[in-house]
Amino acid sequence: MRYSKRSLVLIVFTLVMAVLLSACGSSGNSGSGSGTAANAPAPAASEAPTAAPAAGEAPAEAEMVTFQDGAGEVQVPKNPQRIVDTTAFYTGYLLALGVKPVGVMQGAKDSPYLAEMLEGAEGLGDDVTPENILSLNPDLIIVYTGTEGIDKLKEIAPVVQIQYGAKNYKDQMLDYGKLVNKNDEAKAWIAQWEARIAELKPQVQAAVGNKTVSILNPYAKGLFVFGHNYGRGGEILYGEFGLKAPAEAQKEAIDSGTGWASISMEKLPDFAGDIIFTCPWSGDTTDPKIVYDNPLWKGLPAVKAGNVFQLNPAADTYNDPISLEKQLDFITTSLLSVK
Repeated sequence: MRYSKRSLVLIVFTLVMAVLLSACGSSGNSGSGSGTAANAPAPAASEAPTAAPAAGEAPAEAEMVTFQDGAGEVQVPKNPQRIVDTTAFYTGYLLALGVKPVGVMQGAKDSPYLAEMLEGAEGLGDDVTPENILSLNPDLIIVYTGTEGIDKLKEIAPVVQIQYGAKNYKDQMLDYGKLVNKNDEAKAWIAQWEARIAELKPQVQAAVGNKTVSILNPYAKGLFVFGHNYGRGGEILYGEFGLKAPAEAQKEAIDSGTGWASISMEKLPDFAGDIIFTCPWSGDTTDPKIVYDNPLWKGLPAVKAGNVFQLNPAADTYNDPISLEKQLDFITTSLLSVK
């Protein structure tokens, strides 16, 4: 039978359409009777695209637990994987537990005690913004109580608020152990720390005897006197080693509970101990020689005896577990050399 050219085209077109319709029908879900994309089978797990969780949401598979922070109860991931820490002074708690945050304040990165352990963590600078935190896709954000913009941060991820100085460092360590699900590691750190203190304390007390110890930082308007809970070795000197502060320093910086006091240059002799730990105040750029070259300073018994020891303002202001370990080495060596 002979076909016209037009008839041949129509036959070929019909055959092609029949094949296409057959293929679409066989790819549909069983019993659906439809070959639309909506009913197409999902790709294999290895081929499925992965999407980041929406802002303010933990990954779908994350188990959430209740944590008591400085502002109340908060739901946090049981095993947080991407922590942004904005505290700086408390970053070392995480590091001591083997947890490296994905983002930290620049001050923590600048500490020679923490810097190496924070390689690879993003530096957030000195001012935290929701924008630079959001880019890190965190599943947990740690801030101090009273931090501005907490509500905006909560839209990104769960926020834990820490009240600076509200707990001693051992209790704070246990809290961090709960927060990152490393309770055993937190207890182990405390145990090894206490064993080390028990070994060193008798040696230090024998070397120091009845001498008093001060922590003094020059600043623009005079000096800061620090006590038992504000870093700079106070937790070790007064807390662990049980050394004595001068009476005025004890009253103003320790018994008051504040951890520090501000004094004028004229009051220096009443607050200066037989042994002095000192460094420039890290909060301003005033030349510390205003104090160190002053006749009142030079006339102090500790200065004349050579019992003045320089702290590092970039590191010894911290009182986290990593910083405390480093301070313990320096403080012990210094006190055992007291004349």
